[in-house]
Amino acid sequence: MTDPTRLALGAALLCLLLAVAGVHVYASGRAQRQALVDRLSATSAPPAGRGRRFTGIDRRVRRTRLGRDLSLRLSATGLDVTVGEFTVYALAATAALWLIASAALAPFFGPIAALAAAWGAVVFLNWQRQKRIEAFINQLPDVARLLANATAAGLALRTALAMAAEELEAPAGEELSRVADQLALGRSVDAALGELAERLPSRELVVLVTTLVLSNQAGGTVVSSLRNLTATLEERKETRREVRTMLSEVHATALTVPALGLGSLLLINSQNEGALARVTGSALGQILILIALGLYAVGFLVIRRLGKIEV
Repeated sequence: MTDPTRLALGAALLCLLLAVAGVHVYASGRAQRQALVDRLSATSAPPAGRGRRFTGIDRRVRRTRLGRDLSLRLSATGLDVTVGEFTVYALAATAALWLIASAALAPFFGPIAALAAAWGAVVFLNWQRQKRIEAFINQLPDVARLLANATAAGLALRTALAMAAEELEAPAGEELSRVADQLALGRSVDAALGELAERLPSRELVVLVTTLVLSNQAGGTVVSSLRNLTATLEERKETRREVRTMLSEVHATALTVPALGLGSLLLINSQNEGALARVTGSALGQILILIALGLYAVGFLVIRRLGKIEV
């Protein structure tokens, strides 16, 4: 066998060995990545016996910018609903309200009801997010107290956060568990707590996160700071409860205003069947209806704005 033949055979064997090693490394890395994805998604897995619906739609919607924004909103609400499920439910509610409004009032009100349904879906997400923020704020005194006790016992901040996640109920337990998982994967305390403050924005949480971040960076008396912060958070919690109680009537009035408008339309149409269809049959009638609906919307927003007090 000549030297060129041996050289070619050796090169072929070397390429074969490199190809086998490359396939092995690729398969190992893919398996490790899948194991990491499974571990990260274990905390947000659906309850036993609950399968996910519309998985194909979920994958398609998540690729879009709107889907990514919707995914962030849903993660902040704590709802056990995927992006695909929420999209299908919102579209079904929009179509149903279109048909109901067209049949009960007039065909002109169908698109208006559809727009109201789409707006209502966004309002529902914001309401759920605000509800979760309020629940988290109510637990902040307990969070600060647990962190202060754990730090006073000599535990590191990472360990204290993990212990608080195990002790507290949702939503504080779930959010702190997410922070603890990020810290376990090597993320810095500043970044993990900063993402928590962005996900659930509130003045109280910003103060707590700032205290923890500064103490972690510069050291200092974190125990006394957290204990003083616990007393302050308890006082703010009571103040927020009193303000919310005093403004409950204002919020009820804001919901009553559009309900009266809808009720008056149903009453007119029931007493004189087809009246709304005749009114909306002309351009002038449509313009007047739109002006009336706009005034009701302005009244709703003004009442809500007057009853919005930052504590």
